[in-house]
Amino acid sequence: MKYLLNIVFGVSTILLGSCNETSTKTGEIVGTSETTVKGGQGSVKDDESAKDVVKIAISSKDHTTLVAAIKQAELVDALSNAGPFTVFAPTNAAFDKLPKETLESLMKNENKAKLQDILQYHVYVGSLKIDWMEDGQTLNQVNGGNISISKKDGKVIINNSATIIASIPAANGIIHVIDAVLLPPSE
Repeated sequence: MKYLLNIVFGVSTILLGSCNETSTKTGEIVGTSETTVKGGQGSVKDDESAKDVVKIAISSKDHTTLVAAIKQAELVDALSNAGPFTVFAPTNAAFDKLPKETLESLMKNENKAKLQDILQYHVYVGSLKIDWMEDGQTLNQVNGGNISISKKDGKVIINNSATIIASIPAANGIIHVIDAVLLPPSE
């Protein structure tokens, strides 16, 4: 009987111990009611894994306008997910080609839906390397619109207006840096 009581006591001690707080290697307490996760996938801090498309854009001094637009449009979490995504990322210089009033207007809260539409027009679901793009190819973008691919003199051109100037692989897809902003056709 004493042996059985020792087993019951031991098991209950183990069970009660597993309900207590646990700590990680860094000493951070997890599993308590005080630990809350705020934000979505974009707020996850991970300095060891390959960067996703958003983290790559954030680390680029040539994409500060794009990053500000992605944040304003509340698309950080969507683009931080697993994907895969092909993002056609206009540079700051590409945004500078737009009239200043247009960009300022798009960054206002009341125009968030229009900004989202434009940014989603820059995203294809799937990871499409430049070598896989073909002259005359049409891609269906996240916003439901289509872009056209053409190849001239070894360059890939989107909608006869934006040239791919660099490609960067990401953990959740690929970024093609472009020299113009793609605007969805008017309905």
